[in-house]
Amino acid sequence: MVDSSQKKYAKKIFDLLGKEYPAVRPALEYSSPFQLLISTILSAQCTDERVNIVTMKLFKKYKKPEDYLKVSAKELEKDIFSTGFYRQKAKSIRNCCAQLIEYHNGKVPKDFDALTKLSGVGRKTASVVAGNAFGIPAIAVDTHVKRLSNLLGLVNSSDPGKIEFRLKELLPENYWINASHWLATHGRNICFARKPKCHNCVLADDCPSFNPQSK
Repeated sequence: MVDSSQKKYAKKIFDLLGKEYPAVRPALEYSSPFQLLISTILSAQCTDERVNIVTMKLFKKYKKPEDYLKVSAKELEKDIFSTGFYRQKAKSIRNCCAQLIEYHNGKVPKDFDALTKLSGVGRKTASVVAGNAFGIPAIAVDTHVKRLSNLLGLVNSSDPGKIEFRLKELLPENYWINASHWLATHGRNICFARKPKCHNCVLADDCPSFNPQSK
């Protein structure tokens, strides 16, 4: 159950983040829903910076789902090797592309449930694609969102699904898409896991992890 004071606190936190990062955008580089889908699959256990380096060449070679099926698995594995877990990712990408062709005429579906049925696509990836490619309200829970939402006292859970639904309860729907970007950007710029820059943090006065008296 969420009371009004919790919603007020959450909105204040994200309003501050919104003012701090007014031009927030996805860290992954893409120019179509399909490219975003592939990039997000590759981003598992890999930095967005590394994925962007890999996809700069990858997207010139592979332009549509059929292209990923024309080459051998080993060739695709070589092309995505530096993102880590390349064998599993190549398998997921090839299976996903086959499913897009068979069930969706080669197009990325807008329906959230349809997205989650694709190979290599969980709720996080589906949320990234739904929110950023199609503007459908969704909250993607990555490592930054998981860590910061707990530090800020917004949630008390390590389960991505519980974090997602808790944040959705706390925030107005029009905050959902940017909420992930605001937390991720703040995690990359200020709230580092090992040595956060708390004294330079716009949230310091309200953060219970920095100031126990703030809540």
